[in-house]
Amino acid sequence: MNETLFRTLDSPVGTLTLAGDGTVLTHLRMTDQTHPPAGRDTWRHLLLGIERELVLAGAHRGMVARELSDYLFARSSGHFASLMSLISRGCYRAVKTGTEALTTELLDTVRIDQAAEAAREHLHAALAAGLLSAGAKPLRREGAA
Repeated sequence: MNETLFRTLDSPVGTLTLAGDGTVLTHLRMTDQTHPPAGRDTWRHLLLGIERELVLAGAHRGMVARELSDYLFARSSGHFASLMSLISRGCYRAVKTGTEALTTELLDTVRIDQAAEAAREHLHAALAAGLLSAGAKPLRREGAA
């Protein structure tokens, strides 16, 4: 029986937590990317990098980093592997359907890992209520007018 080892690394996209048994290394979670200002900036830079590399005919500036920021955070629950799975499967579906762009409607048809799907409803509710933000906008405080 192999012992599971955990390791935390600083990377250009934030602090990564990894787990492995010596033969397989699994990305567990990035640091919480919603706390101002560095976390949201890191999340935005990650999305800008992804957006820059997308090769879809209907892709446009702001499609990922501006229009889908909160949605992608809620869907991936801040997990890098879940985010990349959603983006890659979404791009595949966008090409197959001929839409050639990522939208919430298209991404809603893509299933990813169970942990991210389980957290999805809770995170969407917090984002909709303004209690959580993955974008560059300020958070609404509870009890604030």
